[in-house]
Amino acid sequence: MANTAQARKRARQAVKQRAHNASLRSTLRTAIKKIIKAVEAGDKTAAVAAYSENVSVIDRIADKNIIHKNKASRHKSRLNAAIKAMAGTASAPVAKKAAPKAKPVAEAKAKVAPKAKAEAAPKAKAAPKAKKAV
Repeated sequence: MANTAQARKRARQAVKQRAHNASLRSTLRTAIKKIIKAVEAGDKTAAVAAYSENVSVIDRIADKNIIHKNKASRHKSRLNAAIKAMAGTASAPVAKKAAPKAKPVAEAKAKVAPKAKAEAAPKAKAAPKAKKAV
């Protein structure tokens, strides 16, 4: 048992926080089960819809450090692979990472670089110097 007032308060807070974290873990498990249930039902359209609805739940719980971000990524990857393996017409969801924006400077350099190589190609190299005989 805690001996100081500060330790007693921290013990009370820990109990509350543990209950909150347990609730979030339960929400995560429910979200994963919804996707699995849709996959097992065999309806690819429903599975894709369930995945897109519940992937944000998985990400949100990982952001709160209830589970590690790599574990969340692993769950999403395996669920997405299960959906892609299904026979059906709906396409499987693609990762929701935004592509980095290309800088205008990089584009300009990319356009200039092929021209520079083309101009350099016609130039002939100087003939190698002959070695002196000793």
